[in-house]
Amino acid sequence: MIDIRRREFVAALGGAAAWPFTARAQQVKQPIIGLLGGATASAQAQWTAAFVQRLHELGWVEGQTVTIEYRWAEGRFERTPAIIAEFVRLIVTHATANIVAAKQVTSVIPIVFPSAGDPVGNGLVASLARPGGNITGLSVMGSDLANKVIDMLRDLLPNLGHLAVLSHIHNPVTMLQRDAFRAAAGRFGIDVATVEIRRAEDIAPGIEGLKGHAEAMFSTSDPLFNTNRIQINTSALRARLATIFLDRLYVESGGLMSYGPRWPSMWRRAAEFVDKILRGAKPADIPVEQPTTFELVINVKTAKALGLTLPRRLLARADELIE
Repeated sequence: MIDIRRREFVAALGGAAAWPFTARAQQVKQPIIGLLGGATASAQAQWTAAFVQRLHELGWVEGQTVTIEYRWAEGRFERTPAIIAEFVRLIVTHATANIVAAKQVTSVIPIVFPSAGDPVGNGLVASLARPGGNITGLSVMGSDLANKVIDMLRDLLPNLGHLAVLSHIHNPVTMLQRDAFRAAAGRFGIDVATVEIRRAEDIAPGIEGLKGHAEAMFSTSDPLFNTNRIQINTSALRARLATIFLDRLYVESGGLMSYGPRWPSMWRRAAEFVDKILRGAKPADIPVEQPTTFELVINVKTAKALGLTLPRRLLARADELIE
């Protein structure tokens, strides 16, 4: 069994930076960032590239002035504590389960999260303005987007009566998003059914079982879903479901629509948090930020495959149409 207490904890994707340098850290010539991704390296390639590029622009060149150790949870969060225990300096990590695990491991090593759902409600920080402790980053309040997403679905499907929500039962953030969608949909008399996923093998049968019982499906944010997004889109198409996500990667893989922040931009911003910490700032003094710009992406080909006519109002709101 790994004795976590014997280790210095540094970087997991969503927490970054080694501060202040301890006696052990002073023995290392370069700062070390431990980056723990919630999904796979390929699924998060754009985000990682944006993070590394921004660090480079700020003077932290990988392999020259900073070392980055990469690990990938692949949606299997039971592995997270052991992975985190391998890090010896700074932590950058994003999936809420990863961040919670990192917080449980250390109250000293800085942790930066490029994205986290409801960090106050999940006990990660004391408040957005004054996070306190050793954790800070960027918050994505997917629950706050529920009303806008429901409005978009109603533009597309004026007679929408049944909405399914894909949730990972082991991820508390997806449960919060599910509840928010129930509340938002309830204002219009829309029934909401939850498809509870525990593992990747549950995805296809769970979605295909919705055929004839729902007209649309919203997928909550979860690394397991990100990793299996092609399977999600294929199953949804078979079930004739209009899908909407918070990340454009799903739409690029065949999903119908996405509405959410520009994720690579958030990872670039997280690199700036890391830069501040590496230069002496404390996470407790760096306010948690929220995205201010969002994008609507629509896959026109998928709409045609579903036999849907995209209304002018929705097309006018779109930031990008994928043909």
